[in-house]
Amino acid sequence: MPAHPFDRRRFLRHTAAGAAVVTTGALAPGTAGLAAPTGTAAPAARSPRPRSGPVSLRWWGTAGWRIDIGARTVLVDPYLSRFDTGLFADRFDPATPLTVDTEVVDSHLDRATTVLVTHTHWDHYNDVPYIAGRTGARVVGTLTAYHLALAYGVPAAQLSPVKGGEVLEFGDHSIEVVAALHSRNAGYSLAFPGIRVDPPQRPATIADLPEGDTLAYHLRVDGGPSVFFMGASDFVARNLTGLAPDVAMVALPATTATADYVPRLMAALDRPKVVVPVHWDNFETPLTNPPTVAPKDRERLDALVAEVRRVSPHSRVLVPEYGTAYHF
Repeated sequence: MPAHPFDRRRFLRHTAAGAAVVTTGALAPGTAGLAAPTGTAAPAARSPRPRSGPVSLRWWGTAGWRIDIGARTVLVDPYLSRFDTGLFADRFDPATPLTVDTEVVDSHLDRATTVLVTHTHWDHYNDVPYIAGRTGARVVGTLTAYHLALAYGVPAAQLSPVKGGEVLEFGDHSIEVVAALHSRNAGYSLAFPGIRVDPPQRPATIADLPEGDTLAYHLRVDGGPSVFFMGASDFVARNLTGLAPDVAMVALPATTATADYVPRLMAALDRPKVVVPVHWDNFETPLTNPPTVAPKDRERLDALVAEVRRVSPHSRVLVPEYGTAYHF
């Protein structure tokens, strides 16, 4: 399919190239963003166990994270290849070939035990099969993520298809799977809709990776923080009831198609102590600081920060940089 002009804001909610973000009112990298609550009893359902080491979280751009919990490493939507599709230059090409920059991935990744996939668009899933093959990590995701991984040759024994509602135990941490929604574009639609109910042929272009339903994840670390991860800017409020995370990684919306996004989200999450905006950077530029963001998307980011502060004034806002270790 030849390249052709495309209005990316009517297609995806993603951001564009431009000026660098100025982090205002954010937590300093590596500092503790949470204070231990007083007079709060530990939940009866889980007996706290000492964790095997410190917990750090590093943003890998888009909605991607690396979380090191002692000797274990959890990845969320790891997309490091960041190749050009024309999306940020008004020449988007759905036939762009899928490719993995193994040198870049290998330079960032020495290990992984679990990979959490929110949905299977290329900017979330592209590098997952390679990472699974290189590290032996378990991949958790939708049935579409499962079938796509089989198409790439990932062994079924490494794959855990989930729907939402599952609570998976990993010893010093647990992961709750939350059924979620993909963000809507200005036409109240979304990019590459569809699911895979059987293993397809090996994907060749970005159009071969559909949305495939969307999940969010709630990570609880024994003796450490609870963290909520979004990969797209929509949600089912009822599904968030009772999570009350300490930290929430909140996807930036590019349209107003989702009504009252920030107020409803903050209320549903019980106003987290720390809110971290994600998916605001240009993910087709190198993973170097400061992150690149277009002026209009910087305005959206500033508006999101202001709205969080308005509706959840006790929440701290951290605008992250790539690769910085944050400790909560």
